[in-house]
Amino acid sequence: MAPAMAEPLFPGGPDIPGVPSIIPTASPCPVVEARACMRLSTNEAWLVDNGRVIFGPTPISHGMAGYETPPAVTRISFKREFHWSTMHNAPMRWATFFNGDMAFHVGPVNSQSHGCVRMTEDGAHRFFDYLNPGDITQVIV
Repeated sequence: MAPAMAEPLFPGGPDIPGVPSIIPTASPCPVVEARACMRLSTNEAWLVDNGRVIFGPTPISHGMAGYETPPAVTRISFKREFHWSTMHNAPMRWATFFNGDMAFHVGPVNSQSHGCVRMTEDGAHRFFDYLNPGDITQVIV
């Protein structure tokens, strides 16, 4: 006789931003090789390993009108723990650059940026620690 199969208490994990799933969920991004996934329509981002979410969703904000963060598949180019934006005269803590001058970094997630993906301190730090130059990222609508 086989044991009874029950539904998990939290099918994808607790619904708390930044708390990992109890049962790994599939990435919302279609590119399986992507190690970071951002969805612009819901202002969420995830860290991914082989198509499975390992962190997230974490709240984000992105580029405002005229400075849009474009949907794209890109690679991490470089990262800096403490970066100063000479374009906007502003600090960019835990900066991980992925699309030219666009980066994930600490910033207010309740207002839009000039193209960068702003994250909470925890989110930006985790992205910085996990991602390396050459890693694939995907931005979806």
